[in-house]
Amino acid sequence: MNYRHGYHAGSFADVFKHLITINIIEILLRKEKPFCYLDTHAGRGIYHLHSNPMPKSRVGGGLQSPQESSGGIGKIINCEIDKSPLLVQKYLEIVKGWKYPKYYPGSPAIAKTLLRDSDHLILTELQTEEFKFLKENFKNNKNVAAHHLNGYQGLKAFLPPKERRGFILIDPPFEKTEEWNTIIEGLKEGIKKFSSGVYAIWYPIKDAKSQVFLNSIYALKLQEVLTVELSIYPKDVPLKLIGCGMLILNPPWPLKKEIQSWLPWLWERLAVNRSGDYHIYTGSH
Repeated sequence: MNYRHGYHAGSFADVFKHLITINIIEILLRKEKPFCYLDTHAGRGIYHLHSNPMPKSRVGGGLQSPQESSGGIGKIINCEIDKSPLLVQKYLEIVKGWKYPKYYPGSPAIAKTLLRDSDHLILTELQTEEFKFLKENFKNNKNVAAHHLNGYQGLKAFLPPKERRGFILIDPPFEKTEEWNTIIEGLKEGIKKFSSGVYAIWYPIKDAKSQVFLNSIYALKLQEVLTVELSIYPKDVPLKLIGCGMLILNPPWPLKKEIQSWLPWLWERLAVNRSGDYHIYTGSH
């Protein structure tokens, strides 16, 4: 596979995904009982924001397109903090804490920033080069376990977590046409082993495949489902990606209301010429 998370670090899709990730984690942190965070496609965890493909620094890696971050984190990093939603403020605080604009934190780094010592992070990454960076970047963290493993195998191997509370982030590369079906099968397996977990699946919006995928999930009637989508380009624009979504199974009960408090703000600042739209659905649509 040629996909690298770093090409898209800090893009509008990353900002959207990471805000939802933070929102879910913060809700789970409201209870004292520890929980497990499982990231099935962890990547490197930390990304160097420049275009040199062979950086000297071992941290992050230089695989990012400056244009993608400029259309995402670059549009909101300098917003007036006191006028932005509280969750956005927390996100920007985390990003700046990882020395942006030199680095941008991936989902594992964001989760690590938020989780307590009693919580547990399990990170799986299949690509050998990416895994080497991941292992190095989190080598001194006792509550982080990195595994060179296919993420869907990780669902079988690490669920249910010993904490019996968990948040599973599934953020695949979508390089293969069968990825959609692989996710569905992975979800079935995961829920069979850990039905009470919170599962969040990122997906691209670029053609009819995303709606077919969603309809297939809804038809399974696996668990309660929350669907959140953000598009920043018109539907007829000739781009590979006009928007993205997060499908959340077993969403914590305040999540929908809390996302509604910041998603319009995000669309206003990321939408190109106020095009695209955003949606939040409970159940099928």
